[in-house]
Amino acid sequence: MVSGRSLKATGVEDTAPTRPEPSHALGHRERLRERAKAGGLGALPDYELLELYLFRTFARGDVKPMAKALLARFGSFGATISASIEDLKTVPGIAENAAIDIRLLHEAALRAGRDKIAKRPVISSWTALLSYVRVALANEPREQFRVLFLDNKNQLIADEILNHGTVDHAPVYPREVMRRALELSSSNIILLHNHPSGDPTPSRPDIEMTKQIVEAGRALKINVHDHLVVGRDGVASFKALGLF
Repeated sequence: MVSGRSLKATGVEDTAPTRPEPSHALGHRERLRERAKAGGLGALPDYELLELYLFRTFARGDVKPMAKALLARFGSFGATISASIEDLKTVPGIAENAAIDIRLLHEAALRAGRDKIAKRPVISSWTALLSYVRVALANEPREQFRVLFLDNKNQLIADEILNHGTVDHAPVYPREVMRRALELSSSNIILLHNHPSGDPTPSRPDIEMTKQIVEAGRALKINVHDHLVVGRDGVASFKALGLF
């Protein structure tokens, strides 16, 4: 019994499993931690890695069914940690605190990836850039248009979302891209957007919109290095495809 404090005040998720753990699960948490130490976190399957993380949110109870339910609902580990807080809360047992904790994993991965492309020429760190944009966009459920604003040494000034869209369209206006580039004193940019369908193949509207941005940039001496389209199936580069 916790005297004088609610469960929420202790930081424990208020919807944590409260039923006694089944006999086969007694000591499971410690055994899982020992396996993680012995074989490394990379040796754990996705549901056990997620389960191990949920131990930090739920101080007691059996969270394995919850971990499996999350993966079943969203389809993969990456899609789970990329899901919105509201979508995460649709899974039984996941309330606000747990949803925020899970989303924290995605933000941590995103910031770690951004560190790898910061303070160095982005176009010379292409592998790190591709890894970063996959984390940022591959599992987004709606189209999102972003721009990497670079200085005259191609170092990252800012990564900004300029528009959210629907499942298949994120409108963007060339003048808004150029206005923001001028505000940031950015002389080079990389365009990014995702295809929630999973297929990164550029569409005809993607191609037309990119041509308009390239033309707008040319008049202002702002160079568009590339346009990367991100999907679960990979990343398509306009430059590699010869589209501009």
